[in-house]
Amino acid sequence: MTCTKCSGLMVKDHLLDMKESYLPMWMQALRCLTCGNIVDPLIHYHRTVQRARMATRLGTRLAQTAVRPVQAA
Repeated sequence: MTCTKCSGLMVKDHLLDMKESYLPMWMQALRCLTCGNIVDPLIHYHRTVQRARMATRLGTRLAQTAVRPVQAA
């Protein structure tokens, strides 16, 4: 898999989250070896939902601004 920011190599990494809970929580994520970008399942879900919403908005805008073809006289 390649990084969305720099196209670098993404590797599976185990991360420790110490701030969000009173017990340390391990999670698995993808980390870019070049830029350090981290993508876990929750980040991936939110980015996918955001892209889908943007595509829907763009689709409705294009449908609203569609121009009818000019008819020959």
